Amino acid sequence: MVLTSYYTVKKQGMNEIEIRHSRFIAQVCRTEKEDEAKRFIEEIKKKNWKATHNCYAYMIGENQEIQKTSDDDGEPSGTAGVPILDVLKKRRLRDVTVVVTRYFGGIKLGAGGLIRAYSHAASAGLTAAEVVERIPYDLWRATIDYHQFGYLENRLRESPYIIKDVHYGEKVAIDVYARQESGSSYADWVTNLTNAQARIEKLCSTYLEKKVIET
Repeated sequence: MVLTSYYTVKKQGMNEIEIRHSRFIAQVCRTEKEDEAKRFIEEIKKKNWKATHNCYAYMIGENQEIQKTSDDDGEPSGTAGVPILDVLKKRRLRDVTVVVTRYFGGIKLGAGGLIRAYSHAASAGLTAAEVVERIPYDLWRATIDYHQFGYLENRLRESPYIIKDVHYGEKVAIDVYARQESGSSYADWVTNLTNAQARIEKLCSTYLEKKVIET
């Protein structure tokens, strides 16, 4: 199975900012299906039913094919849902839903001020949820004799490959993550190190996550 790298959030996150006495509360969740996004939005709306506005956007799918925003929930057209979606697009995120709740503080912000406020709130919420890159890896198992184990383990720890588990039995089995694009290279590398004495098999394809450092 060929997987592709993409950006999303690590966990559910929340952040609150105050702008001219209005409270903007951003809540973010990883949602891999549209039904999950809709449920999350409804949960936030029920929790904040006294709020002046609950505005949202989400992007879902391998090619970001599902992109939806709220109807701005009473804010001037284009000042809430669209800015939130723009933040998701600019950060190239996928499978993410953002809901920004506003408790009006009595001072109008104007269209430009609202766009900046909702954008800022969405960005702060994403920071709280921790943006990560999900990178495709293959999980390989190499089964070797005990006398080869120490050497192979040392070489693995010096390499870009990631040891997941070691199983001790009649022989030693080492489970290792290798980036998907370098999978065949990994198998060749182990074969050379063990003089073709290792039994090598690919167990599965999966994702590992790497935190994105914001600049």
